[in-house]
Amino acid sequence: MKRIFGISAILALAALTLACGGGTAASTGGGGTAPQSQVFVTGEDAPLPSVVAFNVTINSIKLNNSTTSVTALSTPTTVDFGRLVGMRSLLGFNTIPAGTYTSATFTLASPVISTVDLTANPPALTQTDGNLTTSTVTVSFPSAMVVGANDLGGLHIDFDLRKSLLTDSNGQITGVVDPTIDIMAVSASDDEGQITEFTGSVVSVAATSNQFTMQGPYGFQEVIDVNSSTKFNGTYTLATLPSQSITAVEGTVQDDGSILASEVEVVSTDKSFISGRILAVNPTSGPVQSVTMFVGETLPALQSIPVDSVQTIDLSGVPANQFDVCFFDNWFSTLLFNNSSLIVGQRIFIGGTYDTTTNVFTPSMVSLRRQGTVGSLQANSVSITNGNLGSFQLANDGLLEFSANGPFTVETGNLTNFINIDGLTGLESAGSAEIVARGLVFKDANGQPQMWAHRVRVLQ
Repeated sequence: MKRIFGISAILALAALTLACGGGTAASTGGGGTAPQSQVFVTGEDAPLPSVVAFNVTINSIKLNNSTTSVTALSTPTTVDFGRLVGMRSLLGFNTIPAGTYTSATFTLASPVISTVDLTANPPALTQTDGNLTTSTVTVSFPSAMVVGANDLGGLHIDFDLRKSLLTDSNGQITGVVDPTIDIMAVSASDDEGQITEFTGSVVSVAATSNQFTMQGPYGFQEVIDVNSSTKFNGTYTLATLPSQSITAVEGTVQDDGSILASEVEVVSTDKSFISGRILAVNPTSGPVQSVTMFVGETLPALQSIPVDSVQTIDLSGVPANQFDVCFFDNWFSTLLFNNSSLIVGQRIFIGGTYDTTTNVFTPSMVSLRRQGTVGSLQANSVSITNGNLGSFQLANDGLLEFSANGPFTVETGNLTNFINIDGLTGLESAGSAEIVARGLVFKDANGQPQMWAHRVRVLQ
């Protein structure tokens, strides 16, 4: 049976594996039992500008060496790599023999590509059934994955849609998919191994065990551990975490498949939400009354607002003090983000109530969420104030460039994490490098989108 996951809710497989008593170890061929370890799989992507969703089913992932193959993912799992832009989600968790692995083999099926036409009014969504040139892809690790006895190893995968999706002479997607996958071995503490956001509802709290259980948008549950370093927003603590509240978590995968939370954010005490990226706002200036958005997630499954659809949501009834910024626990956050700060390209979360009798969703709050963006470094756009405090511009990103009517600005600071480049100094000589940035998108004083980046990665 296929499982479907979204950008921040792909934590189900770990819970499923543990509920079934863990994975089955593969035979080593020697008749004995090899020392056992665990492996987790994370994924992210940098898609083409017009792609808002790319759902592909991963039937299995096997890790290989010269003598054997072991299973890292066995449950057919449909992953939307179009949403994993600069974000990382857990795709799988399994028990494997300790050892050194040199490659991974992916068995794929059933890609569906969603693109959006922003020139239409309202923006129009097109879904295309993709045609794989091959269903089996074997990729070598740049450096071997070494998993010690009773250790926790990580496999990070990047489904390179820019190379995988073939286009015609006019740059239009043809539907032909030539799978190009980049992989690397990571540890849970590595940047590429971190879970950047998991959003769901609180099912139960076990304060004496320092943990709680969350249910994601697709009905799967995940155990969240907390410790003295875990930060809660507002005055919340584990003991006061509201049951059924919509909560977001950042954290690290542990060797039992649970997540150790570094931050816990109670987003809304309402019991329903939708999230996705803004495609249009109405009116285009002043307080926004409604937004048209591509819906990437819902909780619960909302009959009138299906996932992977374009919807117009009335926000006129949301109070001014119910606009906030994710993991930004300050009283002045409404000065940074409010009903006049909504702009095309932002990823937002709308909490509210859902009447199952009338199938009506009533918004009560809006939260600005972290997101990723990908584009080409604009020539001579790097500006350095001090160290990594400064900015640069990106081009060729669909939504944000459409919103800015050209290249848009990415602001950085001395806490910005730069990957594959020596900060802003390195970017000065990086030419037209392809870059994935992750952070918060605000509306600047000139009405333009502006990203404040937490992470900047130069694509190799």
